[in-house]
Amino acid sequence: MSTIVITGGAGFIGSHLCDSLLQRGHRIICIDNLITGEIANIAHIHSDNFLFIKHDVTHYIYVEGPVDYVLHFASPASPIDYLQLPIQTLKVGALGTHKALGLAREKQASFLLASTSEVYGDPLAHPQREEYWGNVNPVGPRGVYDEAKRFAEAMTMAYHRYHGIDTRIVRIFNTAGPRMRMNDGRVIPNFICQALKGEDLTVYGDGSQTRSICYISDLIEGIHRLMLSDIHDPVNLGNPHETTILELAQRIIQQTGSSSQISFRPLPEDDPKQRRPDITRARELLSWEPAVGLREGLEKTVAYFREKLK
Repeated sequence: MSTIVITGGAGFIGSHLCDSLLQRGHRIICIDNLITGEIANIAHIHSDNFLFIKHDVTHYIYVEGPVDYVLHFASPASPIDYLQLPIQTLKVGALGTHKALGLAREKQASFLLASTSEVYGDPLAHPQREEYWGNVNPVGPRGVYDEAKRFAEAMTMAYHRYHGIDTRIVRIFNTAGPRMRMNDGRVIPNFICQALKGEDLTVYGDGSQTRSICYISDLIEGIHRLMLSDIHDPVNLGNPHETTILELAQRIIQQTGSSSQISFRPLPEDDPKQRRPDITRARELLSWEPAVGLREGLEKTVAYFREKLK
């Protein structure tokens, strides 16, 4: 049994990590200040091997006893969140990463950073390989999230090189599944909730921009494999199947059986036009690739939101 600290453990991805790692027989210490995480995501967990600590990880993190892994997933992660919480987003990317790395160093634990495809910005390279340095506007409205994660990656590598910390970096592409928040502003919950309510689906721009949607169980499996690996360079995790936003809206209308129409709005500033991971590194080094197709993943996610909207 390993003891694993998960910051942001009451969030969408973090809570699924708590579930998965508990099922694998580990002891989990979940730390979250609940700015965007929700107690409901972990309320079902009743285990002597699970501890929840409400704490802001931009401040010193105290944990009793030995720790084997620190997984840093604390951060606002949707456009609505980081536009409403710009300072908090920057602080958790900088100070939060610093404190989480400090905990890993103190406990001589391995460290895994949850980074993002947003480090590539509005990419000029397609698909995005880990070697690509990105095209980010540091002073644009999305810069608070993009640059926070880029800084977090730099700090993680600095701790690896200078202090010898055993580190990992996962670059997470668009992921969907149960426990996404209805109002978090990301495309999947937006479209599904609008469709289930019979409202028009809001498509920004002409809908030709692309996304690649990975189902949560596939992402969690990839994170687990990366956690157990000895790979220190960043690794993309996501589904390489690419679809346009307009196609995604039409598919969700069809799968929900909705009578909704599509409403077009101006494209937000710095919204990425293309997003598709090159997962060659994950395939070769982790023997990982997604197993859940878009249709199946959407069906499970739609079922979750149907229940939430009852």
